[in-house]
Amino acid sequence: MGETIRLKSRFDGFEFDAYRAPPGDARRGGLLLIQEIFGVTEHIRELCDGYAEDGYEVIAPAFYDRLERGFACDYSEASIQRGVQMSQATPWDQVAGDAQAALDALGGPRFVTGYCWGGAATWLAACRCEGIDAAACFYGRRISELVDETPRCPTILHFGKTDASIPLEKVDEIREKHPELPIYLYEAGHGFVSDRRRDYHEDSARLARLRTLALFSRHSGVRSEA
Repeated sequence: MGETIRLKSRFDGFEFDAYRAPPGDARRGGLLLIQEIFGVTEHIRELCDGYAEDGYEVIAPAFYDRLERGFACDYSEASIQRGVQMSQATPWDQVAGDAQAALDALGGPRFVTGYCWGGAATWLAACRCEGIDAAACFYGRRISELVDETPRCPTILHFGKTDASIPLEKVDEIREKHPELPIYLYEAGHGFVSDRRRDYHEDSARLARLRTLALFSRHSGVRSEA
């Protein structure tokens, strides 16, 4: 359904690839969708295609292209360790510059969502990037590194109650720092949106998606007729 495009980073001018899925019907807005640690995988492209069917023009940048073009791995333990290494070798300032390039390529209104490492990168974009109307962060473990920064757009967060990698104490720290932000907890573990992972939880994934779409709709600037 989608295509590969090339973007130029606001950080250093580096040209990197991105997956773009055009809206399937009337366009509701542009959506920057940020990958898990595993790269722009088949799962990420499917998420892009799903949001495109809902009317969003979606771009998923390949944030690891400086390290390895086209990087995408599976969910094995070895791949998890490789993905962690790739994410740790990708500095936040660079991520913000790449994210801004993707946002610049999207017409408004503009939204951001991301999963796992991408959940933290979504928080980063909401805090530092320009032109975002709303953001939805999914189980971003590394938000704790950025918790002293404040999103400049309406932002919601999704976490699993049984996520071993994000103790509820960490979620409480975010809530204490940012009591104005809605934080939703689900009866699920880490990565509950991905049907490739053992913690996939269909009901939680569906509800979180509905809440995300409702957020985007509220901040689209489109008013329904009475």
